[in-house]
Amino acid sequence: MEPKVIDWDGMNLPPQLKDLPPGRYAVDSLDPPPLSQEEEQGLLAALDQIEAGQGIPLADVVREIRNRAAGK
Repeated sequence: MEPKVIDWDGMNLPPQLKDLPPGRYAVDSLDPPPLSQEEEQGLLAALDQIEAGQGIPLADVVREIRNRAAGK
């Protein structure tokens, strides 16, 4: 079943929900919460490092993730 994306006014039941068969559903907002000032500063610092050539190659990051997942 394709996911249903709805815009809800908080009061009226959207037609997309009326079309769903009976069952249990999890509903979550698609709008992410705003970044905290600390998170935004961290991302900007990371971008500055990448632009300065101090980033880590993606292949190295993927290898490290795989190694940790494998318990190495």
